[in-house]
Amino acid sequence: MTVMMEEEVTPPFDFDWKTLAEKVILFSLDYERFPYEAEVNLILTDNDSIREINRLHRDMDRPTDVLSFPMLNFASAGDFTGIEEGLEDNFNPDTGEVVLGDIVISVPKVLEQAEAYGHTEEREFAFLIVHSVLHLLGYDHVTPEDAAFMENKQKDILKRMNILRGG
Repeated sequence: MTVMMEEEVTPPFDFDWKTLAEKVILFSLDYERFPYEAEVNLILTDNDSIREINRLHRDMDRPTDVLSFPMLNFASAGDFTGIEEGLEDNFNPDTGEVVLGDIVISVPKVLEQAEAYGHTEEREFAFLIVHSVLHLLGYDHVTPEDAAFMENKQKDILKRMNILRGG
């Protein structure tokens, strides 16, 4: 697995965010039984930058905590059949890894939401990554049913990793 990381801002975290990001991405992919080696881009930015990205790509002129840009289209979430059919488009020819997409996280939102929800910055950061990886794998939360399904997966992944709320 390759996680390419870019810091547009220097995160003031008191934990090793790069190691955590890799662990959470890998665990989430394993949890979903993703059958390929994967490549993910992770970008840490500020509220102004994520607001602009949100405006350009989602027509929402406000900052948000995380944005996901999947590179694959799935017939249904978590169904990885057919990936090999797009061999040239879906795999990095240099590494053989499936290019899953980009995760963009607002560092100020991580700090703000950790405080607002009463848990650690580490937990909030991990949660946003799990949430985004599930989006990269085709999950969404448009309907209440989809939202509940995705929330249960997020909670289970974090629980299995022992990254719990409030701590």
